[in-house]
Amino acid sequence: MNIDELVNRINELARKHKNEGLNEEELAERAKLREIYLGNVRRNFRAQLDSIEIVDNDGNDQGGKRPLH
Repeated sequence: MNIDELVNRINELARKHKNEGLNEEELAERAKLREIYLGNVRRNFRAQLDSIEIVDNDGNDQGGKRPLH
């Protein structure tokens, strides 16, 4: 499932929850899809943080590339 399909399904379940409620299977599916989505967001954000280089005004490396964990 790509990210657009994932978000669309999460939104479908959110609308259904608001209008009529969800059964147990749908609640479990929603929780699973949310975790997948959040894992994707975390992975992408971590990749962005890991690619940051700290340099001074002269372009000299001031921090190296080290994990931010």
